[in-house]
Amino acid sequence: MDNEKGKSIISTGSSNLAKTEKLLSITQKILSEIKPQFDSIKIGNQEWMTRNLDVDRFRNGDLIPHIEINEEWIKVCENQQPAWCYYDNDHENGKKYGKLYNWYAVNDPRGLAPEGWHIPSDEEWTTLFNYLGEDDMGHKMKSVQGWNSWEDEAGEFQNGNGDNSSGFNGIPAGLRYYNGGFDYLGEDGDWWSSTDLDYYNALSLSLNFNNSYVYRNSYEYGKGDGLSVRCLRD
Repeated sequence: MDNEKGKSIISTGSSNLAKTEKLLSITQKILSEIKPQFDSIKIGNQEWMTRNLDVDRFRNGDLIPHIEINEEWIKVCENQQPAWCYYDNDHENGKKYGKLYNWYAVNDPRGLAPEGWHIPSDEEWTTLFNYLGEDDMGHKMKSVQGWNSWEDEAGEFQNGNGDNSSGFNGIPAGLRYYNGGFDYLGEDGDWWSSTDLDYYNALSLSLNFNNSYVYRNSYEYGKGDGLSVRCLRD
């Protein structure tokens, strides 16, 4: 339109569009500067997350492949590609236990841990264990609920929960094997370290429902298995 009314309408629309774009730019800038908050606790000189990692993107924003089908899980592992899943491919398990990641996600240069955090090395896990001491270390790290009970040699059922006196809040999230099968929900908590061992294996740590030990796994689980991840503050 060529009349004054038409010009006025066009002018107003352009002005509103410019304002909207400016507001969107400001909003995006604010959101980019907001860092997500994670529950954490100081244990000795270290600060640990108290929940298993539950992110679906690398630090740079790239999506981490979510793999449910067994054949696809095997394939990404054979190709040394990152992947995550929920235990038993059940989203409800994710709410409680977080995600299970293969080690290729842990080791990806794009960064699995959120900004300000990192995946602990074997040495850093050892620092935690040395601080807690050998006596009932697993009991101190296990959560106060969620672990299965177990039957001792006398036929008596024992409580598998810990007292979480360390504040670590280790939960029995189970794992996913290289072949895609799931196991040990309620019985094991298994966490990756960033420490590479060889072509097939990386070091991991485990808590079990039927004892108070912490297991340092050198060759128990391969890089293609899906384990939990717990992050340490930089």
